[in-house]
Amino acid sequence: MGQLILDGVAKRFGKIEALREVDLEVQDGEFFVILGPSAAGKTTTLRAIAGLEKLDSGRIVLDGVDMAEMPVQQRGIAMVFQSFALYPHLTTAQNLAYPLREQKVARREIKLRVQEIAEMLGITHTLSRKPASLSGGEQQRLAIGRAIIRQPKLLLLDEPLTNLDAKLRHDMRAEFKRLHRELGTTMIYATPDQLEALSMGQRVAVIIDGKIVQIDTPDKLYDAPHDREVARLVGDPPMNLIPGTVRSNGAGPSLELPFATLRQTDLRNSLASFDVGTEFLFGMHPQDLELDEGGGTKMSFDAEIAITEPQGDITILALKVAGEVLQMVVPEAEGALYRTGEKIRVRFSPREGRLFLKDSGILVL
Repeated sequence: MGQLILDGVAKRFGKIEALREVDLEVQDGEFFVILGPSAAGKTTTLRAIAGLEKLDSGRIVLDGVDMAEMPVQQRGIAMVFQSFALYPHLTTAQNLAYPLREQKVARREIKLRVQEIAEMLGITHTLSRKPASLSGGEQQRLAIGRAIIRQPKLLLLDEPLTNLDAKLRHDMRAEFKRLHRELGTTMIYATPDQLEALSMGQRVAVIIDGKIVQIDTPDKLYDAPHDREVARLVGDPPMNLIPGTVRSNGAGPSLELPFATLRQTDLRNSLASFDVGTEFLFGMHPQDLELDEGGGTKMSFDAEIAITEPQGDITILALKVAGEVLQMVVPEAEGALYRTGEKIRVRFSPREGRLFLKDSGILVL
């Protein structure tokens, strides 16, 4: 079991509101991700769940039991920290065994479980070595092993890949998904990296300034971000947000962008309930823009290439358009044909765009 409920959880550090009425529910066996920028409250949330921070208000309930007065060691929760937190004077085998020795587990059982976890994580060859002689990936696997060897109800992972290089981060993302599939343990993974969040989480909670602003599946989070802050956080590159104003020309309301006029029939949202002059942000993913080769029914506009950013299999183009800078993604072979300062024509489908109220930043549904 490992169902977790946070109900109105709040935490202050002096005048700073680290967590503001946090509500969320994590299902038994779920891989749940908390995504947010630096200092958003991710680590404080995990520490509160683990019992390392005392709440100012709210409840944390695990499998129907209120954790308020439950000692840390009795919660059935394990946590992997960003810094790994290994014992440098102990070998891999001793690090793995330590939590079980603290629990007074029989020596034979300890030996069996250490071997089992080491084999699962591919670190049997390091059992006699100390952390200083291990690679970053081996240290990370050891930190995970020391957490899961206790067979916790809930595993908390606080930005565990931050200190690894790009190749190891890629490999460890797959490793976490494999472990989750094999163990079935409820996992909560905190990260500032939207790629980690969208590729790993079954559901993702976005936290900004200590408040949960959206909980959704990765697909829904990408397609319909709750507000402009989520839109700027999710996606690589993030969504383009273009100012637009409601106008009327006798044929009904339209949305006036700096480089195009979008008719009501072009949009997925109705403008009928908004006054003339209402200001919006029109959101388009960079992947929804494409080079206009003529034909089709999509709208198009002229742009100047300000910057080209090769990214391996893709190239990101920064476009100057009527005083705005938009980002666009093209295949690497296509992007290699273009140069800074070159004029191109770009097209898009207005129905793929999203509308956010400019004042509040909230998505219009």
